[in-house]
Parts: sequence; C-alpha cells; structure tokens
Amino acid sequence: MKKKKILGLFTVSVLGISMLAGCGGNSAAMSNKETKVTEAKEETAADGEVVTVKWIQVGNGMPENYDSWLQQLNPYLEEKIGVNVEMEIVPWGDWDKRRSVIVNSGEKFDILFTDMNRYNSEVNTGAFLDITDLLKEKTPDLYQMVPEDYWKATSIGGKVYAVPTYKDSSSSQYFIWDKAIADKYKIDFEHVTDYEKLYEALKVVKTGEGSAPYYMSKNGAEFLATNFFDQIGAGLVPLGVKYNDETRTVVNPLEDEEVLKELDIIHKMYIEGIINGDAPNADDANKYRTFFTAQGWSGAAKNIWGPQNGIDDCVAVKFGETVVSNTTVRGSLNGISAGCEHPEKALQLLNLVNTDPKVRNWFFYGVEGENFVYEGEKINKLNSNWGMAGYTQGTFFNVGQLVGDEFNQWDEVKELNANAAPSVMLGFDMDTSEVKTEIANCTAVYEKYKAELWTGARDPRELVKTMREELNKAGYEKILATAQAQVNAAK
Repeated sequence: MKKKKILGLFTVSVLGISMLAGCGGNSAAMSNKETKVTEAKEETAADGEVVTVKWIQVGNGMPENYDSWLQQLNPYLEEKIGVNVEMEIVPWGDWDKRRSVIVNSGEKFDILFTDMNRYNSEVNTGAFLDITDLLKEKTPDLYQMVPEDYWKATSIGGKVYAVPTYKDSSSSQYFIWDKAIADKYKIDFEHVTDYEKLYEALKVVKTGEGSAPYYMSKNGAEFLATNFFDQIGAGLVPLGVKYNDETRTVVNPLEDEEVLKELDIIHKMYIEGIINGDAPNADDANKYRTFFTAQGWSGAAKNIWGPQNGIDDCVAVKFGETVVSNTTVRGSLNGISAGCEHPEKALQLLNLVNTDPKVRNWFFYGVEGENFVYEGEKINKLNSNWGMAGYTQGTFFNVGQLVGDEFNQWDEVKELNANAAPSVMLGFDMDTSEVKTEIANCTAVYEKYKAELWTGARDPRELVKTMREELNKAGYEKILATAQAQVNAAK
C-alpha cells in the first residue's frame, strides 16, 4: 500500500502579523512576505508516497455524500499525480468569520479560495506562496490555458500568488426579464439597453401589474460604480479610475456625471414604486422577480437565472461594455499556503482540476451515479444536492454540458472574455499601507449610506454631497492624493 502523508504547513505567527500592523509600511510587509516565500521549500515526496492536500473553499457546506465522493476521486488523483484531497467547504454565512480564523491564526491549509476583497491583504501578510516560476516550470499547460492578461491581473509586485479561475472573468452586466411579462406588455426588451429606456418599459409593467417589477436587494445598483471604474485595489468604492481614462485620473466614482444620471433614474423608479419599497433592507434570497440585473452572460438566463427564479422563459440583454480588470479576474482565486511542504503537488492538483474534464466534473457536479451520470459525452444531472460552489474551483470551459443544453453557453463566455476591453489600470494595485486608517474610516461612511444610494431611496445628488462632506472629514483627500501619486509613478 502506498504511504500517505499529510502536508506540513506554514504557520503565520501572531507576532509577525502584529509587527506588520505596527510598522504600517508596505516595505516592511513585503520584506516579511519575501522572507517567508524564500523559506518555503519544496520537499520532494518519496517514490510511491501519496500526499494529502487540504483545500478550503466556500459553498453550501460539506456535502452529505462527501465520503462517497472521495472514494471516487482520490484513487484517480493518486494514479495521476500522487495526491489525495481533503476538502473543507465553509457555509456562506460562516465564511467571513472562518476566513479570519484561518489566516490570522496561521491555521494549516494547502490551498485556500480567495477573491478581490481579501487577496491583496493576504499576500501582504505572507499567507500565500509566490508561484510565478513554479507555474511555468511544473504546470505549463495551466499557465498556457489562462490568458496572459489574467496572470497580469493576478500579479502583485510583478509576482503571481494565486491561480485565477478562468471563467466569466470579464464583467458584463445584463437586464434580465421574465419574457412572458415582457411579451404581455409588448416590451421590446432587446432594445432596452440603458436606464432611460428601462424606466419607460418598467413603468408600463408597473401600471399593468400594480406591483413593483424591479426587485432590488440592499446592494442595489452598486455595480454601476464597478461597471465604469477600476477600483485600483484600494477596496473603497468611492475611489477609482475610469476604465478607459488614458490620463489615469483618480476620482470619486459617485460624483461622476454618468453614474449620477443613472442614479437619478433609479431614484425616480423608487419614488414611483417601480422598485420594491423594502429594497434598502432586502436580502439576496432567490425569489420570483419580474425583472432584475446581474453580471454574467446571456446564456445564464436559460440555465441559471430562470431556474433560480422560477421563470420558464427568461431572457437577458447586455447593457454597457464588457471589461476586464484586476477586480473581475480576482473574483475567484486559489492560493497555495506559503508554508506548504509540497507546493508542486498542490499546484498539480489545481492544474488537474483546470485541465482534466473527468476531475472537473467530479468537483462541479459531485458523485457520479448519485449526483450525475454520463450520457455519451454529456451530463445528466440527477439532483442539486451537491454543496460545492463550481465557480470557486477551476475553469468553466471543461465542465461537461448537460443533456438538455441546446447550446454551449461557455462558448459565449469565452467570446465575451476575448472581446473585453482591458482597464487602463490592469495589473496596478494601490499600496494602502499609509492610509489604512483613512480607508477604514471612509469605508464606514460609505457603508452607512450605500443601501439608500444604490436602491434610489434618497436623492442621489444630495446624498452624494452629504457623503463627500463626511468622507473629507474621514481623510478622503489624503487617500485621493496618495492614490494619484502612486498611479502617476506607475505610468
């Protein structure tokens, strides 16, 4: 029998983190990080030895048939790369708290799912290994599969610390309709591609149905800021550079006239009852919605958005430009622990999930025979009881098509990615170490008002003025000046 060994893992010391917080300077953080990366050595597994890779992700919690899944998957992984996998699927509601414990306590892991909200800070505290050279040397197929722009968007200081999930990694926004309602009121939805036309169309539906047709949660139309602006890694919505601004001027997106015009219309829709009155406090629970917006691709209307919302015939129409930025690419990343004993093995696992369709389908659909079966080259999905989130794992482009699929939706996603306009700030990350306190204070101001702003509950122009006054008191001008200086230096 093959000998199995659990990967030894690096512990991020509480003292080290405290020193970083105390120093406050990016150079100290980066120096600490580089030392940890240098100390992380590849320990070659003995011939015939199988190492266990622990991978932590977010999802619907641990699947009930997890053990059956391992019995199918692990023998295949052993044969291919000498690896067994151990998964921890953290429920959505517990993710933020669990993540804090994992990273700040130095808990052992080999691969960790991360995203644009956490990646920068985790790299700067030394949580992840620099895999720049390892990618090219040990997993060239994975490196070649992911577009060069995506590696650039994932890079920090010119180095790669995570594998991006090659999927809908550009950003396209859609107006999504229940086609039966749109047809009932003769809405020419294919030509409703901006908020002015949307207002006129939904006004007709509101009059006819008597209820609010545009469902919004408390996040409202926050996507308008990121739809026009690159947030440059600062993590502060009222700070960014317009995607196509060759002057690279850092501004407050909330004060941009293009954004304000859209907010004016959203406010009008809220006042007239076209948007649900409880929007500032509503959650994101799936429910029937006559109309809503989402980021994705048009094919998702049939395969995802329609089924989730109980709509038999759902249609989606793109509005705005498709863009690719650090933020869009970093929506799904997997980093390898800086202290992983066998980083090559961990990377080989990520490579297999991204390049081997058999492995990909196990992760995406679950247990063969219980959650899905093959019918020829297609997948017959038997149920929806699989708790792992497909977008956290690997590329969409080798996921098996379903038996009922009339078209390959991933072809559309590939085309959107290929034609996406790159942000002028692609690959740039602001060093926030000098303004951490100010960013925290400004974030608190933004959080206080954002629900009312993006759902149209208050007059946007007056509210943005109020927000700017409070942002200035919280140190916004210092953040703005610091950001602009860094952007200028990087030109």
